[in-house]
Amino acid sequence: MGEHVMTVSTPSCASKPLDLPDLPDTSAPTIALAPVGTNTELVTASAAVAATLVAIEAQARDYAREAKSKNTRRAYASDWADFTTWCHAHDLTPLPAIPATVALYLTSAAERYKTSTLGRRLTAISQAHRAADHPSPTTSATVRAVASGIRRMKGTAQQGKAAAVTDEVRLMVAGLPPTRRGQRDRALLLLGFAGAFRRSELVALDVADVEEKPEGLVVTLRRSKTDQEGEGRKVGIPYGGHPPSCPVRSLRAWLDDSGIVAGALFRGVKNDGALLGRLSDKGVARVVQRRAQAVGLDPARYGGHSLRAGLATAAAAAGKSERAIMAQTGHKSAEMVRRYIRDGELFRDNAADLGL
Repeated sequence: MGEHVMTVSTPSCASKPLDLPDLPDTSAPTIALAPVGTNTELVTASAAVAATLVAIEAQARDYAREAKSKNTRRAYASDWADFTTWCHAHDLTPLPAIPATVALYLTSAAERYKTSTLGRRLTAISQAHRAADHPSPTTSATVRAVASGIRRMKGTAQQGKAAAVTDEVRLMVAGLPPTRRGQRDRALLLLGFAGAFRRSELVALDVADVEEKPEGLVVTLRRSKTDQEGEGRKVGIPYGGHPPSCPVRSLRAWLDDSGIVAGALFRGVKNDGALLGRLSDKGVARVVQRRAQAVGLDPARYGGHSLRAGLATAAAAAGKSERAIMAQTGHKSAEMVRRYIRDGELFRDNAADLGL
């Protein structure tokens, strides 16, 4: 039987937005059937074979697109658009770009963006070139030297959101009214903190993902930022010692009040108490900021990540082990969680605690 050769077309994408992993339609393969040989059966069935392969190609595109999360694809699309817009404004070619073009872009962008953003821009540029079967200009000595110089001059410290530790979370929930929205916000804040959940993980939860046990709750995360393939993991949420700030009791109260028995665990709530659809991840950030402001904290310093960072920081301050903290947060890298541990241990066994 004859062979079929798959060829990948690489049309120019200088003016098209990036959509990783199928960068402006360059990383999703266009299959050209090229029968080799004179097999009669193959020639007779070629139309049916072609139709089948077209359907398989469409599925392949879907699979390829899911290789990156939606948030990652959205971020890279923005990065690529910024680079191509700058290139067009300066009559330079973005694809394929020469190292000098990328170096000039980095120099210009350094005035507008943080070093972490510039690093992501380089990744997007590299991905676009590789997808279009061009060598990446980001690996050149020129680009590396410019990037290194920018990091040294601007620094690489990331200014993340403040960690909402235990006392602050208790303050946030203490003044919540006994309304339906108040019940939701209480359950959202306490579960988000106790589970050290990312806001995307929190809003993705369904009722079926939460099981109540004598010891507390078992929450199943079907998918997360570091688990794009859906292996899943379980997180234990113990009962709290103070009923008003107990995540288990608060979640039960929210479900009882809302009448939710299936589907999205956290939903929007109208002023009159009517339920809306699944809460967005930005909705989580707004709840945290609203409650931070209500208790006298600077809302600009807090966001959805504050709950996750707060649990890790508070656990470290309480002397919890690195292993226990990583088990709760789901961090794959010990170095990442050690950032929170360092913050949490600043005043534990402090060398300057000498009775001044």
